[in-house]
Amino acid sequence: MYCDWSKRDSLLVTKQQFGFDLGDNYAAMAVHKITGHHSPYFLPPYEWYNDSIAAWTKKLKLQLISYTPGTLSHADYTRERDKNFRSSETIYQSVISYENSMPSGLNGFILLMHTGAGSERTDKFYSQLPKLIDYLKTKGYQFQRIDELLAE
Repeated sequence: MYCDWSKRDSLLVTKQQFGFDLGDNYAAMAVHKITGHHSPYFLPPYEWYNDSIAAWTKKLKLQLISYTPGTLSHADYTRERDKNFRSSETIYQSVISYENSMPSGLNGFILLMHTGAGSERTDKFYSQLPKLIDYLKTKGYQFQRIDELLAE
């Protein structure tokens, strides 16, 4: 966490700690031959950030990104015992419902999914992904990587 849940303008890290944290992440990805050149996009932990984090990210020549709000796709990390738990079917239906209710549907939409949701969540949303992709393809959607989407 880089900033407080209840006081978003309050930082929990210094600029130096932020830089070290990013450096540690890129070092871990380098083992898999992923460099900053290959991965210039930054999604802050918990998708929670403020203007300082945005400015520091930009200064490091990274593009800050986040998911598009409106569906529950980001809730796939919740565990069955959590108060805010959302089943995979509920998440799936939220995506379909949003797509059907909006004039532009999901065009340009960024769905966030946690493929590493952890072993404590047995109802993995990513198991719904083939069904979701098939449904969206029947509606004429094409899928793009984030760099392709942002280049337009």
